[in-house]
Amino acid sequence: MPGRSLYNTARWKRLRLVVLKRDGFVCQQTGVRLTGKAPAPNSPVVDHKTPHRGDPDLFFDPENLQAVSKAWHDSEKQRQEKAEWLTSGN
Repeated sequence: MPGRSLYNTARWKRLRLVVLKRDGFVCQQTGVRLTGKAPAPNSPVVDHKTPHRGDPDLFFDPENLQAVSKAWHDSEKQRQEKAEWLTSGN
């Protein structure tokens, strides 16, 4: 995945916490409270609404980020991205 190393930066860790606080530690897709510890289904994940594909501007854009549950991210979000990939002709 392009840009994977960006997840290990102090900037990302700070921004991740800002987004979780902004969203009230509530999944923006399901309304579930994000109180679990990974890998629990209700653990918090900060999701890129639009895939960043390694673009640091998109990666660090708070408007492109949302708090979601691990369960939603690992199921519905992955289905959406796979469907988009398949329909894009890749």
